[in-house]
Amino acid sequence: MSLASAKSETMSSQIELAESLRARDRQQMLVLMHTYYDGVHPSEFFRDLSEKQWVITLRTTAGDICGFSTQVLLPVPGHFDSLALFSGDTIIAAAYRGNNDLAGLWGRLALEQIGLFPDKKLYWFLISKGYKTYRYLSLFFREYYPRQGVVTPPKFSNLIHGLAEGKFGDRYDPTQGIVRANAHGCHLRAEVAPVLNHRLRDPDISFFVKSNPGHALGDELCCLASLNRQNFTSVAYRVIAAASTKEAR
Repeated sequence: MSLASAKSETMSSQIELAESLRARDRQQMLVLMHTYYDGVHPSEFFRDLSEKQWVITLRTTAGDICGFSTQVLLPVPGHFDSLALFSGDTIIAAAYRGNNDLAGLWGRLALEQIGLFPDKKLYWFLISKGYKTYRYLSLFFREYYPRQGVVTPPKFSNLIHGLAEGKFGDRYDPTQGIVRANAHGCHLRAEVAPVLNHRLRDPDISFFVKSNPGHALGDELCCLASLNRQNFTSVAYRVIAAASTKEAR
């Protein structure tokens, strides 16, 4: 796999192999999680990180990690012709939000997997405990599930159930499509992304809150989108292209 990277004036972004991260990098990632989440347990965080293949990182000019998203390619239980790119812990420091390099490089990674596995059906498996993460689905994809005003087709329900049960076991509630938080589990701090009344006028946010009423406690909505070039939106391609034009030489 080729490792993509992109640069802006104040930071750089890279797709890095998780196994190549330094101890300092891992500690900075843990500190970021502690800053924006309650209930973060270091042993669980590092165990989860050890299961990932890639980490998309945002770094300051000094090389410090100021944002990251962990990724792994999973087999889809019962579907030997299918793979799912699973996004795990994702956070960006408040001072750097609004920068789309991380999202652009995620798109680069997804497109690369499409090219590497032309004979496989690929999906993006996302679990979301915050509406900002959920909204990436409508930004990047024409079709995704679950979503406002559309009944999830049985095919996608079955895929979601298989992936969620395979990865999370009894924590997965198939009747609601939710991964329930562990006792004292990780959840966003109340002040980080509060769902204010005016935000509920956004149909995507309103749907997320109704579908995942326990999101503030760390419950996560299970979501799926087909990873194929036709399913990406024009906005997604612009975000990906913007990251590509800043690729480090």
